[in-house]
Amino acid sequence: MKKLLSLTLVVAMALSLLTGCAQPAPAPSGEPAAPAEEEVIKIGVFEPLTGANAAGGELEMEGIELAHELYPEVLGKKVELIVVDNKSDKVEAATAAARLVEKEKVTAIIGSWGSSLAMAAGDIVKNAKVPAMGTSCTNPLVTQGNDYYFRVCFIDPFQGVVMSNYAYNGLGAKKAAIVQEVSNDYAVGLAKFFTDNFKKLTGDENSIVAVANYNTGDQDFTAQLTNIKAQNPDVIFAPGNFTESALLIKQARQLGIKTPFIGGDTYETPEFAEIGGDAVEGVVFSTFFATERPITSESTKFLDAYRAKYPGKEPAAVTALGYDAYLILIKAIEQAGAADSASIHNALLNIKDFQGAAGVVNFDENGDAVKSAVIKTVKDGKFTFMDVVEP
Repeated sequence: MKKLLSLTLVVAMALSLLTGCAQPAPAPSGEPAAPAEEEVIKIGVFEPLTGANAAGGELEMEGIELAHELYPEVLGKKVELIVVDNKSDKVEAATAAARLVEKEKVTAIIGSWGSSLAMAAGDIVKNAKVPAMGTSCTNPLVTQGNDYYFRVCFIDPFQGVVMSNYAYNGLGAKKAAIVQEVSNDYAVGLAKFFTDNFKKLTGDENSIVAVANYNTGDQDFTAQLTNIKAQNPDVIFAPGNFTESALLIKQARQLGIKTPFIGGDTYETPEFAEIGGDAVEGVVFSTFFATERPITSESTKFLDAYRAKYPGKEPAAVTALGYDAYLILIKAIEQAGAADSASIHNALLNIKDFQGAAGVVNFDENGDAVKSAVIKTVKDGKFTFMDVVEP
């Protein structure tokens, strides 16, 4: 009898321990319990946080995180950012998007710096029917044929026209040379749109006197620049990543090339000015936003919050785009009254006159933002406002 009683007590204690193991651990003293999964709205972010484009990804993350701090809830629920590094690599970008969709079960995605990286995720979001909001990915192919990809930036056909107009009207250029990062879809696309419009403006099919290519990661541009110097162009359009572009311009000046250099939005990173130094003084480029020209009341709110968080530092244009990408998803969720992917997607299709930090956003039939461009120059090592160009 004693043995039976002892056995019963042992079994009871074991069951008690097993039951205890199955219970969720209590929150540490003084900390609130983690919210239940259904109380959290998950928004995924895939940005290049390492690799060649890391500086751009970090700038966009500043804006996304700042917006999340200012607007941490929607529909009475907390918003959780699930951030995955796409490592500045197309394959990794697709993997990152797949992880966000399949494993993390996010209802919307933000990203990415770099058109190639955004394009790599295109089929993932399209097939999963999860809406994605591009930040500074300007190549038209990002949204083309993809009803689930939107973006808060203008696109390269507009940017290419803006800079070719500046070359022709602002600099009086009649002959141009192109130096493009041929392994970068952004650079190749932007060079094409610049070329097409420049030929139209000059009325001369031979107005592009040289086209030189290089690959991401290249550091020696002597051969390309020597050939360009021999053609004596009036302007050099050099769309590409900030590091390679700065090195390219620096080497051009060392070779005695005094021709004006112009470029695209990727120039606006601190690394471009730091690497290029005095060589990039006077370089002109197109971008998305100027702190000198707040456009909406949200622009002012963004600037005040950014300056409070980062004293002595001014936000890059892509930081404002990251901020807007988060905000427009929050707006869509509010309008839908629901946070599932289908509801967010339908609400985005009906967004009108969204008041963002980087301007007013209306989507065209491709999900591209129709908005103005800003032209800046490098002056005393700082990115300085020159003009606004309307679409």
